[in-house]
Amino acid sequence: MSNPRYTPLAQSLPATVPFVGPETQERARGVAFAARLGANENIFGPSPKAIAAMQAVAGDAWMYGDAESHDLRQALAAHHGISAQNIVVGEGIDGLLGYLVRLLIAPGDCVVTSLGAYPTFNYHVSGFGGVIHTVPYVGDHEDPASLFAKAAEVGAKIVYLANPDNPMGSCHPGADIVAALDHLPEGCLLLLDEAYVECAPEGTAAPVQADDPRLIRMRTFSKAYGMAGARIGYALAAPDLILAFNKVRNHFGVTRIAQAGALAALQDQAWLDHVLAQITGARARISDIARANGLTALPSATNFVALDCGSDSTFAKRVLDALIEQGIFVRMPFAAPQNRCIRISCGPQRDLDAFAAALPAALATARSTP
Repeated sequence: MSNPRYTPLAQSLPATVPFVGPETQERARGVAFAARLGANENIFGPSPKAIAAMQAVAGDAWMYGDAESHDLRQALAAHHGISAQNIVVGEGIDGLLGYLVRLLIAPGDCVVTSLGAYPTFNYHVSGFGGVIHTVPYVGDHEDPASLFAKAAEVGAKIVYLANPDNPMGSCHPGADIVAALDHLPEGCLLLLDEAYVECAPEGTAAPVQADDPRLIRMRTFSKAYGMAGARIGYALAAPDLILAFNKVRNHFGVTRIAQAGALAALQDQAWLDHVLAQITGARARISDIARANGLTALPSATNFVALDCGSDSTFAKRVLDALIEQGIFVRMPFAAPQNRCIRISCGPQRDLDAFAAALPAALATARSTP
C-alpha cells in the first residue's frame, strides 16, 4: 500500500502546533481546570448584543457567510474613518497571518521577528519554507530599531512586530513606530500586530494612513471584544495589498454567525468600555497577588500580566507546572530571558481568587524542588 507523497518541506516540519490547547491538557490530566488563565481569552465575555445577534442568525447556519463580509467591512470602515477597500476580514489574526505569508514568502525568503514573540507567525513562515531571523527583546520590549536593522542586513520581506506585545504585555507609543518606519528597508513590509490595542493606553495605535504601503495592521475581535471562539479578525492596509488577499484567502472561511456577532460587538462600544474597566481592575489585582508573593508584575498594556518569578526558566516552569497541578491554567514565554516569567490572563474575581489561593503553594513547590 502506497503512502501519501508529502513534499520535502512538509516532511521536514514537526507535527506540532504553536500552542497546546487547554482542552488537550484537560484530557491528559483527566480533569477540567478550575481557572482558565493562560490563553489570553477575554473571560468577561462578548457584548450581550453580540450574543443575541449570533443567536438570531443561528438558524441560518445552513448558509455560507457573506464571502466579502460586506456589512462588517462597511461598519469597520466607518469606525476607523477609512475606505472598505482598506480592510480584509479573516479567520482571526492567525488566519490572516497565514494568508499574508502565503502571498509574500516563498521557500528561502527571509523574515524578521523578535526571539520569543508570538510563535504562530513563525509557524506560518516555516510552513511556507521561509527563513526566520530573530533579534532579542530590549528591556522586555520588542525593539523596532533592531528589527529594522536586521531586516536590512538579511533582505527580509516581512518584519513582524506586535504592539502591544505578546507575551510580555509591553508597548510602544504608536507615534514612535511611525517614526521608526523611516528606517524600514525598501521593499520590506511591516506586519504590525495590534491584537491588544484596545486594551492599551491612548496613543498606542499607530497613527498611520490606511493607504501607507509600508505596513499592514492586524486587529481582532478575540481579545477586548471577547469573541476568540468565533475566529474573526481583520487587517488594515493599502488597497492593492488588501485586494491581493482575494487570491489566496478562504472566501467562505468567516461564518455568518461570526460576522453577525462582530458587527454587533463593534456597535456596542459601551460594553467594550465596561470590559476594559474590568481588565484594568484585573491587572491591578494580579499585580497585588504577585506583590504579596514576592513576585514582580511587569507593566501591561494588554488583557494579561507577565509576572517575573525572580529566577530562571527552570524555576518559572516549576511554578507553572505546580499551578497546573492545582487546576490553574497559565502559560509562560518560551525564550530567554522572558521565560523567567509566567503569564496570567485577566479574569473575573472567582478565577483570580483561585489563582491567589494556588500561587503560594506553587511557589513553595518550585522552591523545594531540587
